[in-house]
Amino acid sequence: MSHRSFALPDPEVQSEFYADVPFKRLVAWGVDSILIVLLCVLVLPLTAFTGIFFFGFLLLVFGFAYRVVTLATGSATWGMRLVSIEMRRSDGSPFDLGTAFLHTLGFHISFAFFVVQIVSIVLMLTTNRAQGLTDHFLGTVAINRAARY
Repeated sequence: MSHRSFALPDPEVQSEFYADVPFKRLVAWGVDSILIVLLCVLVLPLTAFTGIFFFGFLLLVFGFAYRVVTLATGSATWGMRLVSIEMRRSDGSPFDLGTAFLHTLGFHISFAFFVVQIVSIVLMLTTNRAQGLTDHFLGTVAINRAARY
C-alpha cells in the first residue's frame, strides 16, 4: 500500500486547510469523548459490573487504544472524520502506528498536566498551522480534509 507523499499546505497560501481547525478539534474531542464513555459503559457488563470501581482506568485504556487505532488506520479519529479534519506528518503523509502512538501519548500527557494543556491550547489558537504542543514536538498538523469525489 503506498500513500501519496506531499508537503504540508502552506498556511499563508492555502489557509483554507487550516480554517476553523481549533474549533473542529474541540468538537471532535467532544464526540470522541462521548464515544469512549459509551464504549466503556458497554464493556461494564463484561466485567460483571466490577468495572464501576475502576471506571476511570477503563476510560484511560479504552480512550488510548481508540485514539491509536483510529489515528493509525485513517489518520483521524471518528470525531475528526465527522468534522472533516485529519492528521498529517511533516512530510504530508498520513499517520502510521508509531506516529499515532506518540501523538496519543502526547495528548494524554497534555491532559495529565493542566499547564501543559493550556500551553497546547494557546499554541493551537495562535500559531499559523493551529498546532498544539504535541504537534510541535512531532511535526504533525491537523488540516481540513480535502474534498473527495
